[in-house]
Order: sequence, then structure tokens, then C-alpha cells
Amino acid sequence: MAISKELLDILACPKCKGTIILNETQDGLICNNCKLIYEIRDGIPIMLIDEAKPLQE
Repeated sequence: MAISKELLDILACPKCKGTIILNETQDGLICNNCKLIYEIRDGIPIMLIDEAKPLQE
């Protein structure tokens, strides 16, 4: 289940309120400002700062 364009347009990073983008494998949302990735589980983005993982460069 893919994330809709409409949902991506309204979502923001919960930490910095910046723009997030869908990663290439479409299983996470990336905030380039905070260098964090928010996992997508069963089509639901987990937008909790404590659940975010550091972005691998």
C-alpha cells in the first residue's frame, strides 16, 4: 500500500516541521534537515520522534 500524494503533501517532520520525502524503497519518510527516517508500517507512517532512525548517508 503506497502513501498517497495528498498525504505526503500535508505531512511534515514532527521534530523540525520541515519537508519530508518518500525514500526510494517506499518504506520510509526522510527528513533531510534532521537526518532522520520515519518508518512506514502496513501503509501507515510512524511519525514519532522516538521511533525515527538516523539516516544512513
